Parts: sequence; structure tokens; C-alpha cells
Amino acid sequence: MAGGKIQKKRHGSGGGGGGARLQGGIPFEKSKGQHILRNPALVDSIIAKAGLKPTDTVLEIGPGTGNLTKRLLEAGVKAVVAVELDPRMVLELSRRFQGHPLSSRLKVIQGDVLKCDLPYFDICVANIPYQISSPLTFKLLSHRPIFRCAVIMFQREFAMRLVAQPGDTLYCRLSVNVQLLSRVSHLLKVGRNNFRPPPKVDSSVVRIEPRKPLPPVSFKEWDGLVRICFNRKNKTLGSLFKQKRVLELLEKNYKTMQSLQLAQESEMGEEKMSPDDVAVLANMVEDLSMEIGDEKEDDDMEMDDAADGRASFKEKIMGILQQGDFAEKRSSKLSQVDFLYLLSLFNKAGLVAISVLRIQNRAELSNLSFARCHGHLA
Repeated sequence: MAGGKIQKKRHGSGGGGGGARLQGGIPFEKSKGQHILRNPALVDSIIAKAGLKPTDTVLEIGPGTGNLTKRLLEAGVKAVVAVELDPRMVLELSRRFQGHPLSSRLKVIQGDVLKCDLPYFDICVANIPYQISSPLTFKLLSHRPIFRCAVIMFQREFAMRLVAQPGDTLYCRLSVNVQLLSRVSHLLKVGRNNFRPPPKVDSSVVRIEPRKPLPPVSFKEWDGLVRICFNRKNKTLGSLFKQKRVLELLEKNYKTMQSLQLAQESEMGEEKMSPDDVAVLANMVEDLSMEIGDEKEDDDMEMDDAADGRASFKEKIMGILQQGDFAEKRSSKLSQVDFLYLLSLFNKAGLVAISVLRIQNRAELSNLSFARCHGHLA
């Protein structure tokens, strides 16, 4: 309800329109993710697990008719800021809370949560439109100042990807990227019949706690490496990094970095992850395609060793993998600390795994190897 594209519909026409209706006769639109929580006990459970404080400003995304909003206000928080895209729902909220003794604590913002600037908040509690799950997750994680936690209802499969651990079937780039930035835990499984109208899938409530401080790593470089590794997560890294286009990409970046390093070395300090780095992921985390080409095509396209220079570069890459004992390992089994250590080895060798280079000094990133020893992401 709070994000995504609105598709105009003719509600008077037959076939698959709005489904359930509000008491005033306004139809819910599934295309906007309008599935309203109708189980009061479930709403109370979400409130209880959120750990609200009297001093909290709560961000709610997609309040709909205000069932969760009402309980948030009654929980005694300082303020509730509700972001709603649908003007009909905004009007319904105004009517519902008009004259309510706690209405002064409620602020409703009409707009697309993915496009508007979010205000300060301590905690986010929301039942969101599922089609905006990925970009919204990374928009929240890029928000500054960092909030305490978010308790959000997601489609169950998406939620299980968020919490998946190395070796799990659903472990993927999304798991690795979100868990780099936050601690994620599964709170509740929610059946589809708890909603009106019921969605086609079950849901889950997840708690997301941003890490403080963030790991000192360029997120663009991080995702470039993880993107390559998860192109075929069950292949060994040794096989993945022998692919022709992967090697061509790395060699191109390596040569570019060498030409820039001397000029930048004396000017740039340690590079740390920025909110802009994190926000980049909002538009690409679900896109498993790679700039380096189609994965099936690359399976049988290893670097031709005939050219001495290319053969030497291939040996350099294999040496890095062997140095960290990664050549025979698979991405599906690696933790965030493993990926941080692998990235530090590439950085130490002057290599970056992204196709769009940032002109900055990356020498300090070799220090990330301390994470493996000190449990930086524990």
C-alpha cells in the first residue's frame, strides 16, 4: 500500500477487480498489495515483539485502514508516522482517528515510501506491500540516523531468504547482503487467512537490527564480488573465477586500479561503507543477472592460456583463491566473514570485482582480514 506502481483499474468492470471491500464500499486492490491484517491477536503479538518504548517514534509503512496503527498508538509511543500511497486509505485513516484522544501523536504522509524522504524514526513496524520488499529493505538499511530495529511482515519465501544461513537452500545474495548490514531473526509465521483479502502465499514477521558500526568496506565492491560468487552458488569458486568474462572483468579493473593508485594514494584515506553504497543495492539485489554475461554461456568458456599475459593473470587469481583456501569452496557454504576475508585478499592484490570503478584508494581494505579472527560480524 505504501509503495510500488499504481495500476489504474476500472472497479465497475467484471473479472478479478478489487475483491474485499472496506465498510464504506471502497475495494481493496491486490495490485497495490492491499491485504489488511484482520486478526487482533496477531496484531497484538507483533506489537509485543516490537519492544516499543514510550520515547519511540514509530514508522509504519502501508497503514491501510489503521488496525496496526491504532494498536501502536495505544502502546504509548511518542509518535506514529504512517506513510500511505493510496489517497483513499489516507482519507479512511483521517476519518477513523478524527477525534481520537491519541490522534495528536499520529502523522500521515501520503506518498510512495520508495521515493519520499523518510523522517527520523526509532523503530519501523509494518505490514508492507510485498512487491516492494527488496528495495524497501535496503532503503531502510541506508536510512540515517540508524534506527534501532524494524519488525516487518514479508512474503514467507522472501523472509526465509533474509534469515537463511550458509548451506540452506534459500541462501543467496539477498541473505549475504542483508546480513552484512544487519542482524535478522524470524519472529512469526503468519497464515494467509489472517488477511483480508487473503493473499496467495503465507507470510512471516522478521526483525531487522542494523549493525553498529557498519563494516569498513565499499558496498559496491562487496556486491560485485558476491554477485560473481552467487552467479552459480553451488559451483566451486575455482571454477567460477576461471570463466573467461570474469577474468576479463577483473583484469580490466586491475589495470585501471594500477593506473589510478599512484595518483590517489596520497589523497584518499580509509574507505568505509556509506549510505549511498547501501542504497545502490535497492535496485539490483534481486537481479541475479551479471554484467559479465550469461552464466550458462560461461560454463564452457574458460580463459585461453595461449596468451602469456592472460595466463599469468589467471594464475594470479587462482593464487589468491588458494591463499585463502577458497578454490574448492562454494558460495552456498560461505559466511559473511568468509566473503569479507576473500574481498580483503582481492583488495590486497589490487583487484576489484565491480564493473564500474570508483576512483578511490582501496589499499586499507586489506585490513578486513581481521574480521575472520575477531568475529567482526558475530
